[in-house]
Amino acid sequence: MTKTRTARCLKGVVVSAAAVALCYWIWTSAREWADDAQAGPDSTFGTGFLEALLAQIAGVASMPLLLWAGMRATRERGNHVLVLGGALAWPFIGGHLVEDAGVTATETVLYCALFTLLGGLLSLAEVPPRD
Repeated sequence: MTKTRTARCLKGVVVSAAAVALCYWIWTSAREWADDAQAGPDSTFGTGFLEALLAQIAGVASMPLLLWAGMRATRERGNHVLVLGGALAWPFIGGHLVEDAGVTATETVLYCALFTLLGGLLSLAEVPPRD
C-alpha cells in the first residue's frame, strides 16, 4: 500500500471508531428514554412505541452522516463505499448490540472493533471525482 492509501485507511479506522462510539451512545441513550416512557406510571398498550421508533431511527440514521462528516473533516473525498457500507452494516451490528438482551461488554467491544475494521477496509475504496 502506498502512503496515501495507508493514511486513508487509518483515517477510515479513526472515523469509524468515533462514529461507532457516538452512534452506540445515541442509540442506547434513546433506547433508555423509550424504555422509561414505556415503564412510566401512565403506561398503556403502545406507550413508548413512538419513542422506541425514534430511538431506532436516530441510532441508524446518524451512522452514515457521521462517517461522511468525519471523512470530510479529514479531507478525504469519494467516501461513497464507506458511507454506504457503514449504513448497511450498522443496523445489524448496532441493532444486535442495543436491541438484544444479554449482550456482554466483551461482545460489545468486539462488535465495535469489527465495525471499525470494516470501516477501515471500506475507506480504501475511493470513488474518483467527476470531471
